[in-house]
Amino acid sequence: MRKAATLILVAGCVILAGAPHARAQGNSSPDLAQVVALDECDPTTFNAPPPAGVGADFCKNVTLGAFTTLADLLAGAEAGMPDPGWDFEPDTLTIKQGTVLYVVDQGGEPHTFTEVQAFGNGFLPPLNPGSATSVIPECSGGFKNVAVARTRILQGSHLDIVGLSKGKHLFQCCIHPWMRMEVDVK
Repeated sequence: MRKAATLILVAGCVILAGAPHARAQGNSSPDLAQVVALDECDPTTFNAPPPAGVGADFCKNVTLGAFTTLADLLAGAEAGMPDPGWDFEPDTLTIKQGTVLYVVDQGGEPHTFTEVQAFGNGFLPPLNPGSATSVIPECSGGFKNVAVARTRILQGSHLDIVGLSKGKHLFQCCIHPWMRMEVDVK
């Protein structure tokens, strides 16, 4: 039994050790650049029944400590001072053409990673500065817009962005519009 467990462990290490080497060879694997969507939603206040919260099991945050309550998130967004813990990391990225953006949601809420012509307001007015109702075209319609729905990233999942042309690309969350990122493709 112990011998079998040791062999399995060694085999797993060999497989994992070989993965970066295979990618570094560049044979058929595209280059990857990881982007992380982060948030600090407070499960207690976000998961409360409406109208006080969003509903059961919405916020699936597993971090320890500094949570943002729903009330604080809404107040900060309306005042034009959104929570800086809700962010895409990195904020800017330079990649070569052909690189795949691997966008992973490590926060507790769903997000979108939507390419936009210019940064602006999202489709949830309470999360826009001053609760503005104007929405940038790429976010209009919310998830009823198939183009927006395709960019949704659920908690713990990822989205691959492929085929970016050379030049500057702007991405934002259509739900939390202060979550923004600039990608420069060389």
